[in-house]
Amino acid sequence: MEFGLDTFGDVTRDAQGRLLPQDQVLRDVVEQAVLADQVGVDVIALGEHHRDDFAISAPEILLANIAAKTARIRLGTGVTVLSTDDPVRLYQRFSTLNAISGNRGEVILGRGSFIESYPLFGYDTSDYETLFEEKLDLFATVNRGGAVKWQGSHRTALKVPGVWPPAQPGGVRAWIGVGGSPESVVRAVRHDMPMMLAIIGGDARRFRPFVDLYHDAYNQIGGSPKPLGVHSPGLIAETDDAAREVAFTGYKALHDRIGRERGWPALTRAAFLQEVEHGSQYVGSPETVARKIAATVKALGLSRFNLKYSAGTTAHADLMRSVELYGTRVMPLVRDMLAAG
Repeated sequence: MEFGLDTFGDVTRDAQGRLLPQDQVLRDVVEQAVLADQVGVDVIALGEHHRDDFAISAPEILLANIAAKTARIRLGTGVTVLSTDDPVRLYQRFSTLNAISGNRGEVILGRGSFIESYPLFGYDTSDYETLFEEKLDLFATVNRGGAVKWQGSHRTALKVPGVWPPAQPGGVRAWIGVGGSPESVVRAVRHDMPMMLAIIGGDARRFRPFVDLYHDAYNQIGGSPKPLGVHSPGLIAETDDAAREVAFTGYKALHDRIGRERGWPALTRAAFLQEVEHGSQYVGSPETVARKIAATVKALGLSRFNLKYSAGTTAHADLMRSVELYGTRVMPLVRDMLAAG
């Protein structure tokens, strides 16, 4: 069982309630990742966005800095918006990261739930589906190593003797992020990649049909299923009440900002607590969060759980404490609970 932490570099507030500049937020993310390494977290995953409320737009640059300051933690994205990236350059960035980090890099490939990168990099959202499918195919082809002969519709054909620097044997570790469509599940199986389910609302058990489909699809092709993971939001403090208070304030700011763009109603405390108690907000004391993670792992048969620990404008100090408690208290508790059956 592996335990990860995810962040988008959510723009946080200082002690006076002022939003921090993004350069400070990025430095704080590095500090959080270093702490995660020190307390034994297995993976840090940085999510790519191109907005003023999330500071991380170039995850690999931060990951290279984190690599120089850490010893063992794996260095991932969560997610890389592959549809608006260059698969060849992505491979090169991670083969380079792996060369300098002891092969600790990995990617979660996704289409992204935000579309800011499409106009930013000159893509048309009408190509949302075909861009991802084609670029995933190219990345998988390059990631197998050796000579590349590939043709698609969104770029010129590629025929080269190799792509350098080459990744180590087995290629760059790559997952496919799945938000909840059967087609995405089948796509992960077709490319023989681990699947990371983004469960950000509702009871995690409602995703069991996607897990069953994943296994059934592998059975149909006679293959062995790859690891399964879940990404869900949460925050840990010494007590349930303290965690709920801190998390609600920061998460409401995030939810309501996005809600104004997408037509959602403002988040009420009652709705937030409903998600904490019965949905996919892993918020509370170490014991409370550990019980909830263990239940999700058992229900879905997971081999990795990634906690999206950054919660909107929640302060850096609160995030650092959450990271510390995740590594020192939650992870050992979950392992004990799973071992007990």
